[in-house]
Amino acid sequence: MEQLFVGLDVSKDETAICVRTQSGIIRAAFKKPTNPDMIQRALIDNLQHIRRVVLETGRMANWLYSELSQRGLPMVCIDARQAHAVLSQMHNTTDENDAAMLAELARTGFYKRIEVKSRVAQERRALLRAREVAIKSRMNVENTIRGLLATFGICLPKHLKTYDQRVRKALESQPDLLRIILPLLHLRTEALRQAAALTKDMVRQARVDGTCRRLMTIPGVGPVSAVTYVSTIDTADRFARSRSVGAYIGLTSRRYQSGDVDYGGRISRRGDRMLRTVLYEAANSLLCRVKSGPGQHLKNWANGIKKRTSHKKAVVALARKLAVMHAIWRDGTEFEPKEA
Repeated sequence: MEQLFVGLDVSKDETAICVRTQSGIIRAAFKKPTNPDMIQRALIDNLQHIRRVVLETGRMANWLYSELSQRGLPMVCIDARQAHAVLSQMHNTTDENDAAMLAELARTGFYKRIEVKSRVAQERRALLRAREVAIKSRMNVENTIRGLLATFGICLPKHLKTYDQRVRKALESQPDLLRIILPLLHLRTEALRQAAALTKDMVRQARVDGTCRRLMTIPGVGPVSAVTYVSTIDTADRFARSRSVGAYIGLTSRRYQSGDVDYGGRISRRGDRMLRTVLYEAANSLLCRVKSGPGQHLKNWANGIKKRTSHKKAVVALARKLAVMHAIWRDGTEFEPKEA
C-alpha cells in the first residue's frame, strides 16, 4: 500500500483532515472535532501507512502536536507564515482546501519544521505571560486614574511615598470622585499583589534551575531574563551555533540584495517578542546601571558603538551579543569576565 500524508487545518471547534497518497491523489477528506482521541480514531485504520502528519503553528498547535505524538502519529509542525504563503495561492480559501494543501506540503516536503516546546517550557511561558498581564493591568489602572483626575484639573501630590496615598490625598475634598476612583485603586492593589505572587514563583524557578543560575552570572541578566531565555529556547541542542540565536529572535539586520542593489536595514523583529524585549532590557541595564567590574568589556564595546551611532542601536547590538549566552547553556559553564 502507498504511503499516506495527512494535513490538519486546526480550528477551535473542528479540524479539517485531508489524506493524500504518495502519488498526490486525495484519498479522504473530512472534518472531526478538535479532539486528539477522535482524530486518532479517524486515522487508526491507516496508521501504519501514514508517513507524515502536518499542521501549522497556532494557539492549539502545541497541545495537539504533543497529544497526537503520544498516540503514535508522526507529527510535523510547520511555520504558519510559510504555510500562509502557500495557501494564499489558492483561489478559494476553505478549511478543506487548507487541509489539502497542508497534506501536499507533507507529501512534497516543501516546508520548514518548527520545534515544539516541551510542557515545562510552555508552563514557564504561561507564567511569564500572566506576570506581564498583571503588571500591564496595574499600569493601565494608574494611567486611567491620572487621566480621569486630569479631566478635573487634579494633580497627584509628590511628597507622599505610595501611589495609593497620593490619590487619596488629592481626593480628600472630592467625595464623589473618590467613590468613583476607589474601585480602581482596589483593582490596582490586587494587580500588584498577583504580580508579586507570580514574580515570586518565577524567581523560585530560576533559583532551582541550574541553567538559569549560570545565565544569571552574566551582568545585567536577572531571573526574568534567564527564565524567559530558557523557556523560549527550551533545549540547547536546537542551535548548532550560538550566534544563530540572535537571528532566531529577530535581532539581526534585514538584508536586500538583487543585482547591483545590496543594502541592510533595521532588525527583522521576526522572532519571539517577549525574549527580544527582555534581552533589550538586560542590555540596557548592563549599559546604564551595572557598575564597573564583570562585563566591563561588554560595556566598553557597546559604548564604542554608542559614540558612532546612537544609544538604542548600541543596546540592540549588546542584546544580540547577550543572546549568545546560549554557549554558556550548551557548555555548562559560567560567565568569565575579561579584562577591559
